[in-house]
Amino acid sequence: MNKKWFYPILILSTLISTVVHFTVHNQPLQFATACLSLLFWAAMLGKATENVAHYAGERLGGLLNATFGNAAELIIAIFLVKEGFFDMVKASVTGSIIGNLLLVLGLSLFAGGLKFKTQQFNPILAGHNASLMMLSVIALFVPAVFLQQLPSAKINNVSLIISGALILGYFLWLYFSLVTHKEELGEKIDGMPDHVEGEEPEWSKGVSILLLVVSTAFVALQSEWLVHSVEAVAQALGWSELFVGAFLIAIIGNAAEHSAAIFLALKNRIGAAVEIAIGSSLQISLFVAPMLVFISWLFGNPMNIIFSTYEIAAIAVSAFIASSISRDGSTNWYEGVLLLIVYTILGTVFFVV
Repeated sequence: MNKKWFYPILILSTLISTVVHFTVHNQPLQFATACLSLLFWAAMLGKATENVAHYAGERLGGLLNATFGNAAELIIAIFLVKEGFFDMVKASVTGSIIGNLLLVLGLSLFAGGLKFKTQQFNPILAGHNASLMMLSVIALFVPAVFLQQLPSAKINNVSLIISGALILGYFLWLYFSLVTHKEELGEKIDGMPDHVEGEEPEWSKGVSILLLVVSTAFVALQSEWLVHSVEAVAQALGWSELFVGAFLIAIIGNAAEHSAAIFLALKNRIGAAVEIAIGSSLQISLFVAPMLVFISWLFGNPMNIIFSTYEIAAIAVSAFIASSISRDGSTNWYEGVLLLIVYTILGTVFFVV
């Protein structure tokens, strides 16, 4: 993060977005300026989280990184739920999962593999991650097959039970990996950006926490502005809600994680990069998506957990190839290319359906 240009652009993009939102009645322009500002605030959020993680310790820091790394996506999704854009919410969740498994992981393996012939990470952790990815696929596939013909009231009630089970499973995974089996899974099991030997944080503890709060607030603000204009933009461009949610919004929400994973891979910390990609996908599928089901009830407009056939197929394909590539704990640049090819295939078909 180059401070000479980053902070001026951050301030300028925020001012432009504010002016356009309140004075210009052009929704595509409002959407574009909100996207630009959100990208920079997501990067600031990632940097602030990394600094807080330094003071919190490696394990708690890893959890903070995973949580705040997904903050932009969660906030965008909450505003989409509030507005009743359930199809776009599910598409956004789908895009976040496949974006992390294919785009983020693919770019990381490719970039790291160009610099280092082969990169190694904990194969035991990779195996557990693969199992959790299969759980994510099962949790989406089963409701779509069994609940389609049921009355909406029953579907909503079953969605709550399944969501509760996934959230419980996610927290038990944290307890398993951080407490009872932390030795077997390695010291750096979170794999999120943390400080290396001799590297000092950029800000003090108090400043880091303050910037974390401020960044989250601005991400929330820009997310709300983006959501208010996204439907008009999709209609103007002729893009489906599926494509806008699964690719455009997902890429914006994942901006901080994209850069962090690639830089870590270039430092030969491929285990950290892999965990950013896969760990974030698992948090989205096992915690964020189920949590949105509960949040929708608070708004008085329940959302079910039934995803479309396209979305389930995309997540299943992504989980299958990511699991296949990462399970042995060894990566190279060509495996990154394979993931990027699959992402391109999915992006193309999502655009035309």
